[in-house]
Amino acid sequence: MVRLRLGAIGPIGISAVALAWAAISTGQQDVAPPSPIDAQLAAGRQAYAQNCAACHGDTMDDGHFAPALKGPAFLAKWGNTPLAKLYGYIRSSMPPAAAGSLGDETYAALAALILHENGGDAGRAIAPASLDGLAFPAAPPEAKADLGVGGLSARFPLPPGPVIPDRFADYTPVTEAMLDDPAPENWLSWRRSHRGLGYSSLRQIDTGNVGELHIAWAQALPAGDNMNEPLVRDGVLYVAGYGDNVFAFDGASGRQLWRYQRQLPQGTAVSSHKTIALYGDRLFTATSDNHMVALDARTGRPVWDTAMTDRPNMRSPGGPLAADGVIMQGMASQAAGGGLIVGIDAESGKKLWEFETVAKPGQLGGDSWNGEPGDQRKGGSQWTSGTYDAKTGLALFGVGNTYDTGPLRDLQPGQNNDALFTNSTLAFQPRTGKLVWYFQHMKNDQYDLDWVFDRVIATIDIDGQPRRVILTSGKEGLFDALDADTGKYIKTVDMGLQDFIASIDPVTGEKHVDPAKIPGRDKGAVYVCPHGGGGRNWSPTSFNPETRLLFVNGRDVCMDLVPAPSGPGFLSTGVNAEYLPSPKADGNYGVLQAIDMEAGKVLWETRRRQTFDMGILTTAGGLLFTGAMDRQFLAYDQETGKELWRTGVTGVPNASPITYSVDGKQYIAIVTGVGNPLSTGIADVIPETQLPSVNSSAIYVFALPDGD
Repeated sequence: MVRLRLGAIGPIGISAVALAWAAISTGQQDVAPPSPIDAQLAAGRQAYAQNCAACHGDTMDDGHFAPALKGPAFLAKWGNTPLAKLYGYIRSSMPPAAAGSLGDETYAALAALILHENGGDAGRAIAPASLDGLAFPAAPPEAKADLGVGGLSARFPLPPGPVIPDRFADYTPVTEAMLDDPAPENWLSWRRSHRGLGYSSLRQIDTGNVGELHIAWAQALPAGDNMNEPLVRDGVLYVAGYGDNVFAFDGASGRQLWRYQRQLPQGTAVSSHKTIALYGDRLFTATSDNHMVALDARTGRPVWDTAMTDRPNMRSPGGPLAADGVIMQGMASQAAGGGLIVGIDAESGKKLWEFETVAKPGQLGGDSWNGEPGDQRKGGSQWTSGTYDAKTGLALFGVGNTYDTGPLRDLQPGQNNDALFTNSTLAFQPRTGKLVWYFQHMKNDQYDLDWVFDRVIATIDIDGQPRRVILTSGKEGLFDALDADTGKYIKTVDMGLQDFIASIDPVTGEKHVDPAKIPGRDKGAVYVCPHGGGGRNWSPTSFNPETRLLFVNGRDVCMDLVPAPSGPGFLSTGVNAEYLPSPKADGNYGVLQAIDMEAGKVLWETRRRQTFDMGILTTAGGLLFTGAMDRQFLAYDQETGKELWRTGVTGVPNASPITYSVDGKQYIAIVTGVGNPLSTGIADVIPETQLPSVNSSAIYVFALPDGD
């Protein structure tokens, strides 16, 4: 097994070796530069000395802490094996604490060196994309694989160890019925089920014993941005990590079962992904280079890999929704053209459809952009997973605003400036991508107050009768209820954080802005609540179907929209946004609320100084879990909002907590890692707020002591 030394200092390329060679040439007689393969081997030796020799030994077969990389013992394992397999192994797993950190060129140089030292001859410098046809020589007949450093002695038998559960032994495909109503022990999709409730019927951990929670296990994830919400299926916990990694862990012990790491094209901007998806016997993940990848859920091996778009400047920071045999993914962009939602066949990986979230001339809604040319329209980003209503067969996605507010602010004669489909709920048929209905929650948004968050599918009483509804809100903290069948507006409940909506039409739901609150370069500072960072923001809500209460957290912070000194500004009306407290500010900016959507009111509110930046989990044990900017993970009483328990973690808890059960024991899991925009900017009003100076990411899993 190949092991490389910790503490890699970075990639060493062939070009660096060539430059060094040129530097030692004399002015009297030039020394011929090395051939490409010689330069690559020299780079490989230098990289090996810096990153591998401490474990594998200076001569590659005399290490004290790792097996030989050349000779009969090595070839007994790797003989006749394609070089591409070794390259993939070391690229995805070495160095052990910094896998993938050396760069493709350096990994290729190391693979070429190991091939050369074992008598293989590439005859050329190799690149990761040109490994076909290269393999290690066959092992000598007497070769015996090295089972470890020095091998394993048979003098004394190994004593019996614990039985390690095979979590995949009875694996069965994830079905539509499971996703709609998961077994209590599982957390099968983003927000646990297709309906987006963020609620679990588990009750082993409750308001009476939550104070006894302790860490059951934890695992470091690749350092970097991470907002991923884990999934759990029959004792296996799946989670994504920075750098387009996906891991499978034993949910009870934390033992790693497999790891997938995508090899991104050089120069790709790496982004975090809020969600992954399970469907059938596969796990689906979007990638930073805008592909959708299907992995075997039992092994992590890729099944298919499909490019979602070839448009430049697109990002996929949300995550897939799997329903009706289709994997749907939203995409974000601030470039001309706007956002996309795509549908891909779950079995074959064939792209089925795409939907432009910024309507173009000739399309539905194409005449709502104030006469702006279609190729200049921007916004409509989609960066949160959708939900799926099995009863109507509709997939529901939210869409963001446009930062290009200038061309839309003032209505031109004979035009419409609603700007579809910004700030809308879209309801699609998954197989066809047909838009069945839409509802625009906020027209012509001039404030960066998106409506691109979770869509909760719930049943509440309307006029004394149970009605299936879609619940969602924008950053301003206005929660709209829509009819799930038709998208027809029903009602709005206000969190009490906004001050710029003067009235809401009780029939259509149209929100009328106070004209004095419309910003622009032609005005002075315009004071608006909340700030463009929310209000309510990325953190998903939770809906308890037993009590029919909706739980949400937010930030009671406002903004001055001030004329930009030069350039278009943050918003193209020529304004920048500055933080400032609300008029009633008491220094507590984090807000947690329980909302009764049936009665149309906030039942209770809890405030704290540091803001929340984590989604909400509620359970049948009467608990509410969430996390905050001061790196605290907290539990509250759902009934009263009273804090019951807290613990500190090393990184900012950006994702949403989940709960699951393995072998009858309930666990609570969270992921940490800077990356949520809620983690930035707030220091302007809370000066003691600090991001960790050492970026990290991890998964923490909590449980009650054994016997409880």
